Amino acid sequence: MSAMATIQLAGAPLVARRGSAKKASKANRRAMRCNAATAAEVEGKVISYPFVKLVGQDELKLALILNVIDSRIGGCLIMGDRGTGKSVAVRALSDLLPEIDVVEGDAFNSSPTDPQLMGPEALEAFKAGLELAAAKMKVPMVEVPLGTTEDRICGTIDIEKALAEGVKAYDAGLLARANRGLLYIDEVNLLDDSLVDVVLDSAAGGWNTVEREGISITHPAKFIMIGSGNPEEGELRPQLLDRFGTACNIATIFDQKQRIELVKNRMAYEADPEAFAASCKAETDELKAKISAAQKILPDVTMDRDLALKISGVCALVDVDGLRGDIVVTRAAKALVAYEGRDEVTADDIKRVIGPCLSHRLRKDPLDTMDGSFKVMLGFNKVFNGSALKDFSAAMEEGVKDPEEEKRKEEEAKGKEEAAAAPKKAGAWGGLPGFGR
Repeated sequence: MSAMATIQLAGAPLVARRGSAKKASKANRRAMRCNAATAAEVEGKVISYPFVKLVGQDELKLALILNVIDSRIGGCLIMGDRGTGKSVAVRALSDLLPEIDVVEGDAFNSSPTDPQLMGPEALEAFKAGLELAAAKMKVPMVEVPLGTTEDRICGTIDIEKALAEGVKAYDAGLLARANRGLLYIDEVNLLDDSLVDVVLDSAAGGWNTVEREGISITHPAKFIMIGSGNPEEGELRPQLLDRFGTACNIATIFDQKQRIELVKNRMAYEADPEAFAASCKAETDELKAKISAAQKILPDVTMDRDLALKISGVCALVDVDGLRGDIVVTRAAKALVAYEGRDEVTADDIKRVIGPCLSHRLRKDPLDTMDGSFKVMLGFNKVFNGSALKDFSAAMEEGVKDPEEEKRKEEEAKGKEEAAAAPKKAGAWGGLPGFGR
């Protein structure tokens, strides 16, 4: 690199000497370290809403827990009305994530022992026989904001090193930071299509390839993808839908007792987050221990071949494209069994997870008003029980009921009973025998 370096910044030429570039670089590094310390300090003060204090939404909580137990399930898509706690539930999950071994100071969260989970620098040192310094860190959770750009997701050239040292270096992006962790996309249905393609490529193969500004690098990007959004704001592309292992549709809670409990919990959390989190620390630690035990049990969980054949039968019956559905149902059922401390999958375990695993994989028909989960359960009953309508009389009667309407109906029925029981006036006609009573 010559003594003079000419670069273009904001459309105007700028000439800088090597010495001034180095001074600016040192100042920038000090500022960045200061900013990083401040950010860490602020982050340390932020206390997430406790996962164990989430009211209702049992299907969502189970789906998130199963993904923590077995990351190969493939993540979770959460769609529902606004204000139903979708992002709160995902951020609360961070307190349940276990610690992992990483190479100290590595930008890719490289494993110190597994070459398949190593970044370029760690892999080169590993092949050279060098000892990699290991450290502990919590499984990372990286959020993708709506305003992000492709270079921040994939990574780009490190401008600081280019100016200070005259070398081409890679500045890791969000996919590198999410390696061996969780990638959370809020309002996933509003994400730009070009960014969706980038995330899809990495989610499919587990690797991110960057070819830009003279940089050529491939690094592991194995992450659990979690997305949330409001279906009223737009649908997701089928390719993106299929990348999520499970999908949950969240509805507003109408039960008055649950709503009161939820409001009280939220107000207590906002008044004093530390005290509120401390009040349920024992429950949180118990859940973390249960998840940790499930991860140890998981490799020993077995499934009968007949059950595996029936899972494939259900997928074929409801026209699920590809084989990803069969695999996800099997993994989710095994994770559920491990979570409950057992070692053998039953038909009931499959029934509990098959809806969230397959409902979003069905082909869309604009003229069909039947819910995807309902279709999947019809298929499950057909294959596992011999009849699609078996045990469905209660399910057909279920649904979200309007509490005001139910109250009005009860008052009308009570009024009719009181009117019928009231004594008749002398000489009043009581109607024909057998009618009106």
